[in-house]
This record gives sequence, C-alpha cells and structure tokens, in this order.
Amino acid sequence: MQFDQDGDTGFWIDDREHHAFLRQDAQRQIDVFRQMIRPDGGFDLPGWDGSPLPDAPQELHTTTRMVHSFALAKCFGFDDCDAVIDAGMDYIWKMHRDASHGGYFWSVARNKSAADDSKLAYGHMFVLLAAATAKQAGHPDADRLLMDVTEILDTHYWEESHGLYADEFNRDWTPFSTYRGMNANMHGVEAHLAAFEATGQTRYLDRAGRIIDFFVHRMAPDNDWRLPEHYTYDWTVDRDYAGNPMFRPAGTTPGHSLELGRLTLQHWDLAGRPDNAAPMAARRLISQAITDAWRPDGGFIYTMKDGKPDRTVRYWWPVAEAIGALAALIKLDRRPSDEALYRSFWQFAKSHLIDPDHGGWFPELDDAGHPAQHQFVGKPDIYHALQADLLPLTPHLSRATTS
Repeated sequence: MQFDQDGDTGFWIDDREHHAFLRQDAQRQIDVFRQMIRPDGGFDLPGWDGSPLPDAPQELHTTTRMVHSFALAKCFGFDDCDAVIDAGMDYIWKMHRDASHGGYFWSVARNKSAADDSKLAYGHMFVLLAAATAKQAGHPDADRLLMDVTEILDTHYWEESHGLYADEFNRDWTPFSTYRGMNANMHGVEAHLAAFEATGQTRYLDRAGRIIDFFVHRMAPDNDWRLPEHYTYDWTVDRDYAGNPMFRPAGTTPGHSLELGRLTLQHWDLAGRPDNAAPMAARRLISQAITDAWRPDGGFIYTMKDGKPDRTVRYWWPVAEAIGALAALIKLDRRPSDEALYRSFWQFAKSHLIDPDHGGWFPELDDAGHPAQHQFVGKPDIYHALQADLLPLTPHLSRATTS
C-alpha cells in the first residue's frame, strides 16, 4: 500500500512521530484551558488568542467536560491536571447540584444562582462521564458524585420499557415537554461505558447495550444507516421536528453516527466481543456518515435531511469524532482504506482547525475554509479535540488507559 502524504506504508497509530504530534497537540490544548480557572472555582472559555471571554453563565456541559478532559489527560500521563479536576468537581457539587430537589442545573450565573434551572438528560450524562473519569484518575470525591448522578438517572430519566432515557424536566422534576432524543442517549452510552470501566458494575454496560440496540441495530438499518435524531414520547421518529438549530437541528447529524459508531465498538470490546454484528454495524454507520458528509474540500457538513445535505456548515467536532472512529476501526482491522481516511482527517485538522499560534482548535470554518465565529465565539470546548489526540494513543478500544 502507498500513502501519498508521506510516502510511508505504515499506520500512523503505530508511529512514534505521530504519537509525539498527538501528545504535543494535547499538551497545547491543556495549557490553554488550564488557564481558564476563575477565582470562584468556575471556568471561563478561551478566546481565539487564549484570553478569557467576557462574563457569561457557566453551563453544565462546560464544567463536566473540563473535569472529564483533564482527568482523561491525567490518566494518559499529563502533568498538572489536578487543579482543574478539583475545581470542576467542587463546582459541580456546590454550584450545579440542586440541594433541594436533586439533580443538576443546566447553567449557573456568576452570582452563584441558577441561570437555567432545567434538568436535562444531556447534562446529567456528562456529570456521569465526569464522575467516572475522575474516579479512574483517583479523585476522592468521584464515588460520591457517581452514586448521586446514577440515582438521579435511575429515578427520573430511565424508561425501562423502552431501554432509553427521557430528556428534560423542570427543576421540580415535572416534565416540560414530551421530547425524546438520540443525542442525550448517545452520550449516555459514552458515560455508561466510562462508568463500567471505572467501577466494573455490569449494570452500566447493560444499559449502554440497550441504547445501542435501539439506535444502531434497529433505527440505523431502517433508515439507510442514518440515525434519526428526534422522537415523540413513545419513541416514534419525529421527522418534522426542528428545534434549536445548533443543539437540536432538523434531520440527521452525521457526526453523531461517527461518535456512536466508535462507542459501539467500545461496548462490543468491553462486553467480550460476542459476535461480528456490532463491528459490522459500526462500520456501516461510520462509512455512511463519511460518504454523506465529507465535503470535497474537506470537513463534514453538519446535517442531512431526507438523505441530502441540509446545513453545510463545518464544525470542528465531527472531524475530531471521525479521527476517533477511524482510529478504532484501524485498531480492529488494519485496512489501507481506513488509514488513508485517518490521514486525510488529520491533514485537514492540521491545515484548517488547529491554531498554530495559540493552541486549541478553531470550532468553525466559513465556506472558504477560514476560521469563523458565526455560531461559536472563541474556543468553546476542549473535549472533542483532546479525545482526538488521546484515543489513538492506546492500542485498546477502551478510553482511559495507555497500558
């Protein structure tokens, strides 16, 4: 086999120079986001130049993803991660946690009051992920948080008859909609697999498997290997739903197929590799997403509708997820075609998304391929890009180990 980019015939995930590049990019991201701790223990977000952005409420997924990312980095041997993990774990428990009704507020204002007191499954899945990864990193408060959020998920969100999680409640746990969605459940798979790795409790693995069964083994084959995002109360596909254009866009989101494809392989691996159905389905999901959404000039379009491109804007996170998905496929089966894609995704990330001057990844590109700030301001998240750096470093399909 021949790869034109560098002329070698190996696989980058085996290559020491590639490993050095991954660790260097991860370190530069860590260095940027480490500086975002505020005096009150919360986190700012960095602007393009690395300086903190102006005052804004702190959302739950920001706090939890910082904890997860720095705990994951610590598991991979990076130094000086504890201050961020400590600050984030404390902020989740003291600021986001609702001491009166239980659960976790979506956002907290700088005056320490709830800016948005809704209780979203999406945010609670990241609380579980943060707790699980913090436990793997040895944080003393991880068990407390893990037990608390697990009880909340069991009590309020889990729908046993469907094997899936409901989405959203008011502060007092009264529902404010009948919406059901794929995104929160997909991140539920991620969080439950992390919790299984951290605790060895099979209940987490089993629930992740039930979610995968619905979306990957039922919904995907029935929808040309594209994942419907939005559902009614009884988990019927809601094809007319058009919610928030960023977080709940109409149609399907190919980046989520890349993400869930990788998680399907991780679940299959942790479950003992029982058969070939999961790897075959994961590959179908990942391949269809790439076929549908990888633009001729690079980058992934954001959404599809009726099998055709809908929102063609390009964000950083689908590229990061494509890197993780292809790394997982290559670990399982060394195919030259997968290696060529893996290299293409990294080449695009290096030339368009990674900031060579200040570190971190630009979150959005305009149609000419230049960094833009239409949907996002600054660099809003370390989570996707850091995982793109770290996941290829381990020979395993699991997350937080390099051994």
